[in-house]
Amino acid sequence: MPRLLVRRPSPRLAEGELTHLDRVPVDPELALRQWEQYVDVYRARGWDVIDIEAADAHADGVFVEDAVVMFGDFAVLTRPGADSRRGEIDTARVTLERTGIPFAAIEAPGTLDGGDVLKVGRTVYVGQTLRTSAEGIRQLDALLAPRGWRVVPVEVTKVLHLKSGVTALPDGTVIGYPPLVDDPSIYPRFLAVPEEHGTAVVVLDENTVLMSSDAPQSAQLFRDRGLTVLETPISEFEKLEGCVTCLSVRVRD
Repeated sequence: MPRLLVRRPSPRLAEGELTHLDRVPVDPELALRQWEQYVDVYRARGWDVIDIEAADAHADGVFVEDAVVMFGDFAVLTRPGADSRRGEIDTARVTLERTGIPFAAIEAPGTLDGGDVLKVGRTVYVGQTLRTSAEGIRQLDALLAPRGWRVVPVEVTKVLHLKSGVTALPDGTVIGYPPLVDDPSIYPRFLAVPEEHGTAVVVLDENTVLMSSDAPQSAQLFRDRGLTVLETPISEFEKLEGCVTCLSVRVRD
């Protein structure tokens, strides 16, 4: 049974870090309802949901993908680039230990946010951003190369994280909204989507993706390619540069 690591949103969510968007009002109660709907999509498909201990003091704690990245059955515990997020790591570490998931950690002075990590087959594209440093990428490569992964650094200047601009469909096609992508030619197969919030999908299986409900044209584009598309509202997280990938860590045994 696949497992899902999540952390409920903090009441301080509206105070989350921003880099490329202007701050607008965020409704914490609506965010909690949206998060519950998001998690319910996985529960309905038989995923075992594991709650990481709440971190109410950390406004961005709900974005658990930034703290843990899975590579097969091996996890990398990150070291977030924003000082305000470093405290999220301790509870993520406890959860990995409790669930028996083998892991290694990025060490100072390296920084790495999981939102900068896009896996396509055995290739790992890693965004070089304000949150992820060259040293963090070097350490990640040292951990992954012996395990058969190839790390490719990618310059990112237009969005917070690499996966704020691009993700990948089940067949490995990278998707992105062109104004948010620095260089689409990096990817062997690239598909432009017509909406900003159509850039992010979570692959649930080889035929199914989960995405924001705020990109209907992109959803239809994916359906036209033969995919089953599940949509869920995440407006309050999108206001904070979040997307569907950020809100969970998928552990496929």
